[in-house]
Amino acid sequence: MPHPNDPSLRSFINNDPASDFPIQNLPYGVFSTAANPTPRVGVAIGDYVLDLWELEQDSRLDVGPLGVFSGPSLNPFMALGPKVWAKTRARISELLRADHPELRDNEELRKQALVPMRDARLHLPFAVSGYTDFYSSKEHATNVGVMFRGKDNALQPNWLHMPIAYNGRASTVVVSGTKVKRPRGQLKPPNVDVPSFGPCKRLDFELEMGVVVGQPSPMGGMLSEQQAEEMIFGFVLLNDWSARDIQQWEYVPLGPFLAKAFATSISPWVVTREALEPFRLNGPEQEPVPLDYLRQGKPQNYDVELDVSLRAAGANAPASISRTNFKYMYWSSVQQLMHHASSGCAMNVGDLLGSGTISGPAKNQRGSLLEISWNGTEPVELPGGAKRSFLEDGDSLVMRGWCQGNGYRVGFGEVEGTILAAE
Repeated sequence: MPHPNDPSLRSFINNDPASDFPIQNLPYGVFSTAANPTPRVGVAIGDYVLDLWELEQDSRLDVGPLGVFSGPSLNPFMALGPKVWAKTRARISELLRADHPELRDNEELRKQALVPMRDARLHLPFAVSGYTDFYSSKEHATNVGVMFRGKDNALQPNWLHMPIAYNGRASTVVVSGTKVKRPRGQLKPPNVDVPSFGPCKRLDFELEMGVVVGQPSPMGGMLSEQQAEEMIFGFVLLNDWSARDIQQWEYVPLGPFLAKAFATSISPWVVTREALEPFRLNGPEQEPVPLDYLRQGKPQNYDVELDVSLRAAGANAPASISRTNFKYMYWSSVQQLMHHASSGCAMNVGDLLGSGTISGPAKNQRGSLLEISWNGTEPVELPGGAKRSFLEDGDSLVMRGWCQGNGYRVGFGEVEGTILAAE
């Protein structure tokens, strides 16, 4: 049987070469429909969602205990481990192949199991056990450091020795399309003596990728490179909304808190690590060489093109404001996971690791408005004459990501959020 990543594979479901969801992708998500409002697990294929619970009930998929795909999250399936993930993806690929008649020629089953994407409501794809946000783009960390500490002290002394992170809030991770209320908090601009409480005035986005942890690790243990890699189920697009003015006042001495706790948006489709395998590459050279527990023996970065577009409130169309790539990350997702567990911290099924803001070396590759507008001193000009230093009420932000193959692309769909006024 051909491997699911084989670029020559074709599905009996017609698929545009520019579609995010060819047969080589097969990302997992959770969906419901008006006809069947119970959330269950599906796979994106072209303009359809393949209902895995229907296939499981029809004995076309055997992943273990019946009902793995009947619930509102991927966690029970992820808990079954990498061998089951690979076997299941291979079976789904087989069922969708153009040269395989089992589903192709079963009109009744096709009608039950293939749901037009336009009819599907997409939900948060997994139950988020814990959320950790890293700070692993050297370009982003340098830009922020230059802004606030000067060129000669841009990177803190520890940054080149370990992946820096803080523990975020799993309770406010939301799926794409969820509207985001402008947060409130303590504000103290440098030119005033005492803080006040009110709506954030410097609301920002952060372009990130999210790692979805599919296997646990024991408290007190450590992870090898191979163990960490095998624990990663897949990746999502992630927008870690940020209240820059709240953060500026609160972050000393313990780091971000409420400025990052009000909302984190993720895309509804989890692209598996296996689907990204053809796009694996080496990351930037790490100097100094990391300590032994963080060293990698093979490439652990991925060539994922990323685009951010902003539609200003009242505008008819969005405009692209950033175009960068996941490959620029200094610390890889595997290194982040190895470091996270290195103290003995237990990892759980459903943990989410944010990569940190992804910025590239060019000006048009900056992954936040803080950088794009250089802390408000260089506002972004948008079609129709609008300008933005930070996000305003009614603004809508969309992030997209994809890996470009030969004649196909493995895409993530999008993560969108619209800003509502504070109450």
